[in-house]
This record gives sequence, structure tokens and C-alpha cells, in this order.
Amino acid sequence: MTTLVTTVTETLRYRGKIGQWSWVLHRVSGLGTLLFLILHVIDTSWAAFAPDLYAEAIDQYQSPLFTIGEFILIACVVYHAYNGLRIILFDYKPEWWKHQQRAANIVFATTAITLIPVFAIMLNHVLEFYEDDPELASFSSIVEMQSKFLLGFIAIIVAALVLSALYGVISRSRSGFNLPSRAEATLWSFMRLSGVLILPLVFGHLAMMHVIQGVFDITGAGIQVVGTDIVNESGHAVEFVGARWNMLLAGVAIWRVYDGLLLALVVLHGFNGLRYVVNDYAHPPLVNRALNWAIVFGAVALIVVGAWALLAGVDETAYEIAEDIVLH
Repeated sequence: MTTLVTTVTETLRYRGKIGQWSWVLHRVSGLGTLLFLILHVIDTSWAAFAPDLYAEAIDQYQSPLFTIGEFILIACVVYHAYNGLRIILFDYKPEWWKHQQRAANIVFATTAITLIPVFAIMLNHVLEFYEDDPELASFSSIVEMQSKFLLGFIAIIVAALVLSALYGVISRSRSGFNLPSRAEATLWSFMRLSGVLILPLVFGHLAMMHVIQGVFDITGAGIQVVGTDIVNESGHAVEFVGARWNMLLAGVAIWRVYDGLLLALVVLHGFNGLRYVVNDYAHPPLVNRALNWAIVFGAVALIVVGAWALLAGVDETAYEIAEDIVLH
């Protein structure tokens, strides 16, 4: 905790070069993106397993609060991606570190240049949606649903702390969660490689689901589902997901494969990044071990839930439940 407080206070009073701010923003943007990823994988799985909850989640995503959050999310993803490329480049070309400040400025400029047209298009989607004076999710319903996620996170951490304490007593271990140096080196390389592989997948997903179409189009009746030749006749969010996942190209459910690759790479990349942050600030062995266990469990659980939903798909029962929600 002392290390974290020092980082925050020193960052706020920092008056040096741009490198410190690039480091802080890279971590903040990564953590913000990871938080959304966790929520997004869970609620998208509801399209297959709990259509009523998925309809409620999309209803909340179309609210002003989440609309603002969507713009922040896009900014986080774009900056994190560009700055990640800068980090990778300098890691493999250390002799270029003398150009670090110029490169950081280029990242900020490139991020702004990218976001201006993207935000303009997204804003147009927002204005078109609100022109029809839609019925929006209440703030209380948003708080109720998100508080359940928060309680889930707290329960996982508490359980991990208890298990870590028991492990410490039984094994008499005074060390945190330590990986062999070879494993750490492998994960370091994975972060660089996955960062490059993720870029086209993430940018493609953002372009389709936030720019070409947005969260407001998911419930648009008669709108063609992006990336397919299928029309969402009912305007149900569940049908949108089902149509996209059922799109076949040469007999292959191309968007299920796409989303599966994106799921695996982003979850592993994001949770390993979270592990680095935890190891920087959580030094007491019991806490360090517990948080690392929670990270491993969270990553595995998220991949399993996401993969299970992709394999299960959206069946007729889900469509019927979605229709029943609208009728009642």
C-alpha cells in the first residue's frame, strides 16, 4: 500500500519528462480495459445462457452512463495499443531509447488523430438513438446489476485471502507467488507477441461493434448484423449475437473463431498485465499469493465461460425467451 500511495503522490506532483505519464497512462488504460473485458465476457455469455439478463445488460449499455464509459473505453484501448507498440519497439531496439520522448509524443498525437473521427462517428450513433426519446435503464437498476459484479469480485478476493492464509499456516511459507525465471521470461515474451497479435483483432472488433455499428444497433429491428448478410428481424440483442455467431464462411463459424482468438489472447494478456501490477504493489506474502491466485482463477474462469458460450451458441430457446421478455 505504501508503494501505491507513493506512486500516486509522486505522479501527481511530477514535473519531469513525458515518460512517467506514459507509464501511468499505460497502466491505467490497461486496467480500465481489463475491467470492461471481464464484464463484457460475462454478459455476452448471457446471450447463450441467460437471455433475459443479456437483454437487461444491453439496455443498461444504452444508458448515458455507459455511453460515456464507452467513449472512455475506446480511448483507453487505442492509447494502450499504440503505447504498447512503442514499448515493444524500444524493448527490441534499446539503442533507440534516446528517442523515447519523441516516440511518446507521437503516441499521444496518433491517439488523438485516431479518436477524433472515431468519436465523431460514435457521437452520431448516440444522437440518432436519443432522437427517438428511448426508454432508458434507471440508475438504480444499473447500480443493482453492477453491485453484483462487485460483490463477486470481493468474494473471490476474500476466498483467495483465506486460502492463502491456510496455505501459509500449513506449508509455513513466507514467500509470495513466485514463478521460475524461465517462466517469467516466457511471459515477458508472450506479452510482446500477444500485444502485436491482438491489435488487428481488437481494432477490427472496435470498428465493427463501436464504429460501423454500435450498442444501439444491437436492438435495431431490420438492421443487418455487421459482418454478416443476416438481418436482425426482431431487434432483440440475443438475435444479433446469434446471427453473428452463426455466420458461416466456407462452412466455418468465422466470428466464433474470431471471438475465440480474441478472448484467449486478450484475457491472458490482460490478466498477466494485472499480475505485474499486483507484484509491484502487493508485497506481503499472504496478500501477494492470494491476489495472484485470484488472477489465475479469474483468467481461467473467464476463458472457460467465454469458450463455453461460443461453443453452445444461441439456440431457439434463447430467442423464445427474448421474445417473451418483450411481450411481457
